[in-house]
Amino acid sequence: MDFITKITSSQNPAIKKLKLLLVKSRERKKQSCFVIEGERELLRAMEKGYLLESVFVKEKYLKDFQLKTKAPFFELNEALFNSISIRSGSEKIIAIVKSKTHRLDQLKLNKKSLVLVVEAPEKPGNIGALLRTASAAGMDAVIISNPRTDLYHPTVVRNSLGGVFALSIALDSSENVINYLKEKSLNIMAAALSEKAQDYKKVSYTRPTALVFGTEDMGLSSIWLDQADVIVKIPVKPPIDSLNLSVSAGILMYHVIGD
Repeated sequence: MDFITKITSSQNPAIKKLKLLLVKSRERKKQSCFVIEGERELLRAMEKGYLLESVFVKEKYLKDFQLKTKAPFFELNEALFNSISIRSGSEKIIAIVKSKTHRLDQLKLNKKSLVLVVEAPEKPGNIGALLRTASAAGMDAVIISNPRTDLYHPTVVRNSLGGVFALSIALDSSENVINYLKEKSLNIMAAALSEKAQDYKKVSYTRPTALVFGTEDMGLSSIWLDQADVIVKIPVKPPIDSLNLSVSAGILMYHVIGD
């Protein structure tokens, strides 16, 4: 294990880079790197082949981490580490990690695949929750169409609890995603509050299937509704007229998995 002890200055180049990657999506894309905080998420990323560029450990805790990596280790004094941490001191390790590409042609689907598709999600917390649930439910892949938020946003990584690393994920335009799903002969099942929508419990789910969701405020765009094989809805009782996106997706994913 190579390490530098100690970094005490926030003006250290390694610290400046770490801070930039935490707050700037543009920097994450430019440098093809992102930040993981927490041993659990870090180990899950490494299990899936993510490469560490550098590791930052709070002072006195360096001996607690025996990671199999050639990346350099930096030991930070407590004040500096806490000023960078986004978890209020509950974690003791942060790493800069190399990002991966997420193309449709990298997905490996078969005749029994179940795929979650989400169009233009914006809230990092929601995206993280969706990935966490999709991973827990055993979905084969997640596709984000017309992405508006960086997949490696710190909140996405944190809220997914490692789901962002465990899943096969692709990002592309809605048009390209629809063409891909049709080429792979997936049944497109769109969730929407539409006159054509059927109760999700009264629909037959024939694999391979793609469950498609839109944003909470705008729903799905017309291109998805026009191309969907079936449109489904989750009935709700007044005065509530809709459900949170991650809740709705969770209900349907678990329903389809058990169907």
